[in-house]
Amino acid sequence: MHRTQFARSPLQVALATALVASLALPVQAQEAAPAGGKQEPKTLDTLVVTAQKREEVMQNVPIAVTALSQQTLQDTGVRDVKDLQVLVPGLTVTSTQSEAITTARLRGIGTVGDNIGLESSVGVVIDGVYRPRNSVGFGDLGELERIEVLKGPQGTLFGKNTSAGVINVVTRKPDHEFSANGEVTFGNYGALGLAGGVNLPMGDYAALRVYAAHRDRDGWMQVVTAPGPRSSDRDYDQDFDTFRAKLLLAPTDRVEIVLSADSTRRNENCCTAVQLVSGTSSVLINRLGGGNAIVPTGQADPWARVAYSNRDTTQRINDRGAQAEVNIDLDLWGGSRLTSITAGRDWDAVNGRDFDFSTADLIYMNPQQDESHARVKFFSQEFHLSGSTDKLDWLVGGFYSNETIHRTESYRMGAAYEPYLSIGLLSMINPSLASLPNAATFMADVTGQPYGTVFAGLGALDHYKQDAKSTALFSNNTWHASEALDLTLGLRYTRETKDLQSAFSNPNGSPGCASYFAPGGGISQAALARISAALTARGVPFASLPAANQQALINNVVGYSCLPWANVLHNGRNTRQSRSENEWSGTVKAAYRWNPHAMTYLSFARGYKAGGFNFDRVQTSNGLSSGGQGITPVNDTAFPGEFVDSWELGAKTTWAGGNLLLNAALFHQTYTDFQLNSFLGTSFVVRSIPKVVSQGLDAELLWQPKAVPGLLLQSGLMLADTRYGKHIPGADFTYPGALYKLPDARMSFAPRSSLSASLTYEWDIGSSLEGRFNIGGKYMSSYNTGSDLDVEKMQKAYSVVNARIGIGARDRTWQLELWGTNVFNAKYVQVGFDGPLQALGTPEPGNPKNTYDAFLGAPAMYGATLRFQF
Repeated sequence: MHRTQFARSPLQVALATALVASLALPVQAQEAAPAGGKQEPKTLDTLVVTAQKREEVMQNVPIAVTALSQQTLQDTGVRDVKDLQVLVPGLTVTSTQSEAITTARLRGIGTVGDNIGLESSVGVVIDGVYRPRNSVGFGDLGELERIEVLKGPQGTLFGKNTSAGVINVVTRKPDHEFSANGEVTFGNYGALGLAGGVNLPMGDYAALRVYAAHRDRDGWMQVVTAPGPRSSDRDYDQDFDTFRAKLLLAPTDRVEIVLSADSTRRNENCCTAVQLVSGTSSVLINRLGGGNAIVPTGQADPWARVAYSNRDTTQRINDRGAQAEVNIDLDLWGGSRLTSITAGRDWDAVNGRDFDFSTADLIYMNPQQDESHARVKFFSQEFHLSGSTDKLDWLVGGFYSNETIHRTESYRMGAAYEPYLSIGLLSMINPSLASLPNAATFMADVTGQPYGTVFAGLGALDHYKQDAKSTALFSNNTWHASEALDLTLGLRYTRETKDLQSAFSNPNGSPGCASYFAPGGGISQAALARISAALTARGVPFASLPAANQQALINNVVGYSCLPWANVLHNGRNTRQSRSENEWSGTVKAAYRWNPHAMTYLSFARGYKAGGFNFDRVQTSNGLSSGGQGITPVNDTAFPGEFVDSWELGAKTTWAGGNLLLNAALFHQTYTDFQLNSFLGTSFVVRSIPKVVSQGLDAELLWQPKAVPGLLLQSGLMLADTRYGKHIPGADFTYPGALYKLPDARMSFAPRSSLSASLTYEWDIGSSLEGRFNIGGKYMSSYNTGSDLDVEKMQKAYSVVNARIGIGARDRTWQLELWGTNVFNAKYVQVGFDGPLQALGTPEPGNPKNTYDAFLGAPAMYGATLRFQF
């Protein structure tokens, strides 16, 4: 049994004190002060959210929702969704092979992000526009008004792919008062940030808001490049520019139009990985890589933050879009509002990858558009009509989207790949064979190809194109049955179609794999003779072995010669797959207000996440996705939709004259056909898990004590037990299958407890100055960071603390701040995974043949920011 260890650090003492005294999750009532001076704080019970696509006081909304204001986000340094997780218990956001592969999870539920064919479980909505894929919603958010995090299924109003929740981002709109602001930031790792915005009134009926930012920083990961050709010895750097503009048009009192456009460019190096455990394959990698190619066996120290990579990890990401939101107030049915949101987005990324995470030249992807490119073009249109009467709040609407995905994926094999595979395969047969003088030429001998030509060059170059269309009708209505009782019914019908065209090619012809097959199919007699002779020449008495042992050796040799990127059976394949789904989702809620200060609610929601296709070379023993390991290509890579039935029992209470909010909710969520995307050392496979259950407690507290003006405490707690079902069919889920640890186990990225606390204090200094201090932290209990739950990928309990202190003019015309993120330099893993081609042993714990790698969380960072506005 794994026992959580609680280190008695100053951070955890502070967090424990705050959380025991308070309990719960974040919301904020203070708003950004106008340029003319400080704004008087509002009582907390006036906080407004749009969780149900209408403005409502948060304490009246029967949803577990966390609302974070602009000032809170600024105090804690939130610029993108990934920064947000320190404020929200139960929210984790991780990145893997590039910043373009980023995944959000709530209550332990989320989608592994390495496959663009999978859609998100946590929807990201920015200014009313849904971002359709993992990573497309992750970038600099500009000038923020607020962010709302909605827990649990939200499909009725926000659509498919919100089965775990929604992150609803609202950016600032133009207004009719001139203002301008700017900031300059310096920090460690050579960080420099420049940002500025201006709001321009344009007569009585229009206003324009423009924002631009540039941020760059050296990488915090040191990289050993050995002979190259990579030249950069740093990774996880930052270099991006962003621009946003909003035009407000209000031709009449009844019509408001907001036109928006944004563009972001990133040109960075990301992401290398470090070794958590360095297995016996490291001896061979170091031998082939010149002696310093990877951490030696048994000496892994991930927190030295030294990675090994001889190939480029350049990432170039471009994200641009435009949208128009039109709101028209009508006289229909006693007053109603018609809203139209039209949006188009175009996102693309190019990323180089060193797949083996060493300086031995094994397998990699060049950062070139014709070899590594992903592009998502997305158009959406939503209409909804809403209104209210004394007895009914109603909303009806429709949604349409059209998405096109282009993906180009490639694999190149370097000079060390062939000898590595030859020696590694022999060592699996008998470790003593690896030291033979002719070990490196084993694959040349069994294939009959000249040494150095068996595996070389561009092994795989695949192109995918998917067209997806989604249409939905929805309605959400609340009947005020009495002054105390509200009943809500929401319903959504979604029709979705997807068409995927895939074209596979092996530009180098895969001579190694091709050498085994007879013209009519099957393994040729000549190939069998070569295998027998090559093994016999190395001391393996092949001819005298039992037939079953002979076949096992043949399967191993052919299987490792025909890994997905070298499998000639994929060459020239062209497939087309189509699927359609017609699904209902919805919600029923009952909320009872016992008095002006207390409301309880019970809700049921049915959520839905669309099915899709695996954008990868998939091969199994029988050509079916459910099959075991093998070399037969899978033509049907479809996986079904994911569903969730969620119950929630909650209470929202207000105390101290509206200055203390205490909210809590018990939840029970049952997922069926949960989409699991797992990396098994050579490829990603998608499995549908029959049952996953997430249950627990969400709680939040926000306190603004009148006795201490300027003080705000927000804290949160999530207790969750998120587990796979006991029975999962398939060979992968029984020993020695790679996923045998999953049945009845706690899911990866699902800590049992997650706590947050944030304290802000503002005070006057003299007659014209003010001081401001914020400290915020998040504690997470232990959890596994690998989708296969290997114990080597366990992350111990840890805490992250951010802090900021500043001084400035009381009218906010200038502020100088000193800040730090992860100030105690907490050491934590984002994602753990099997070392590619280096987990050569069976999957039980402690096997010395296996190497395990990890993408790390960022170290401590600190700096200073000067803000000014007028």
